[in-house]
Amino acid sequence: MTVQPDTHLLVVDDDARIRGLLQKFLIRHGFCVTVARDAAQARRLLAGLEFDLIVLDVMMPGEDGISLAGDLRPRINTPILMLTARGETDDRIAGFEAGADDYLPKPFEPKELLLRINAILRRMPPSASSEETPKLLTLGPVRYDLDRGEMWRGETLIRLTATESQLMRIFSSRPGQPVSRQELVDDLGRGGAEGGAQERAVDVQITRLRRKIETDPKQPRYLQTVRGAGYMLAPD
Repeated sequence: MTVQPDTHLLVVDDDARIRGLLQKFLIRHGFCVTVARDAAQARRLLAGLEFDLIVLDVMMPGEDGISLAGDLRPRINTPILMLTARGETDDRIAGFEAGADDYLPKPFEPKELLLRINAILRRMPPSASSEETPKLLTLGPVRYDLDRGEMWRGETLIRLTATESQLMRIFSSRPGQPVSRQELVDDLGRGGAEGGAQERAVDVQITRLRRKIETDPKQPRYLQTVRGAGYMLAPD
């Protein structure tokens, strides 16, 4: 199967080594991959980003994968492939009842995971979002299309980097609400390194994004700094 260049996967697993290995392997096979370390981080990512498929570990501290899948399924149609060290029939049934589309016991061969992901994606109907009325946020002379993830100034498409696109999806999912720098670090899937360095890296990305949105980036009107709380998107 030829992977579409914008096919976006979310990998949710509390094991940092497995997260990293799966992310590298799936990126090598043409996917865009975001990772989450637990159900809480996955929820934040799903609030701001759209995914084509979720690879979800069952056994996680706190909320487990079956509980998360059961909560998500009534609200989203995104296919879910569950990973677990438990391969018993009862556990597989519980996963399917929660809304999983497939179930892969650990340990597994990465190639089998790839084949199962592609099989699920082949079964999915084409998205109809392009036929719907687009949702737009207005930021002065700039408009942001939430469905397409595109930013325009008049008739000119503004090129966004992958990180800038992720930031816009995060902010546009909760306009008027501050998002802390630590939340941004987590939601961008960049946790694990020195916290201060990661937060400074987010600050740099915000500065670059402001240059594409604001008339005067030094006095931002739309991508505001909220003292003690982080950053906030304030559309018209």
